Amino acid sequence: MRALLDGVKSGRVAEDEAVAALSELPFQDLGFAKVDHHRALRKGFPEVVFGQGKTPEQIAGLAVALLEKSDRLLVTRASAGAFKAVLARASDAKYDPVARTIVVNRRPVRPVPGVVVVCAGTSDLPVACEAAVTAEIMGCSVERVADAGVAGLHRLLSGMPVIERAKVVVAVAGMEGALPSVLGGLVKVPVIAVPTSIGYGASFGGLAALLAMLNSCAPGVGVVNIDNGFGAGYLAAMIVKGA
Repeated sequence: MRALLDGVKSGRVAEDEAVAALSELPFQDLGFAKVDHHRALRKGFPEVVFGQGKTPEQIAGLAVALLEKSDRLLVTRASAGAFKAVLARASDAKYDPVARTIVVNRRPVRPVPGVVVVCAGTSDLPVACEAAVTAEIMGCSVERVADAGVAGLHRLLSGMPVIERAKVVVAVAGMEGALPSVLGGLVKVPVIAVPTSIGYGASFGGLAALLAMLNSCAPGVGVVNIDNGFGAGYLAAMIVKGA
């Protein structure tokens, strides 16, 4: 928006060209989707593409539309096929097969420290990595502590020197979901709890972990939806950058 206004003021951008650009500011209709270009102005970060259920061609089309107006792109729940389609249109796209994310970052900035992502078990890594990638593309540096579940408390305690540097902790756990409560009693910063769908039958696809986290007796623990690493990473970045 600033570049457009500066262009009109200096005469580099014609008035008709500016009007055409502004006409697509609220959203751009691609037929199968309406791209919200206004979101970057409202939120400070462009619209994020949820890849699950979309075809590779649709994801590539959304990526191209977003990158025409923005210097950053994040696609979550993306397949390798979707990445291949995006890479054909954006050669600087990067894919994380564990996090299942596609990222384009054309904004070199010094990252803001303070986000630590703690993962209970290796099976929870996809959700934890999604949280970390989200916070990173939003401009944060992220430290990761993996396989630190409460079944071996000494493993968690060995990671405390890293965790104690945090301004916000993202705690990712399935099964009974006890990790955020333990961390909530150990740190003096907000803990964002992420229940995962990992567990045996009575975990009910993450419902047991969700309810355990919602009923945590430790203060300072907030909870996002089951498997919502993106939501946790986004919130963590907002807390750190807002502070």
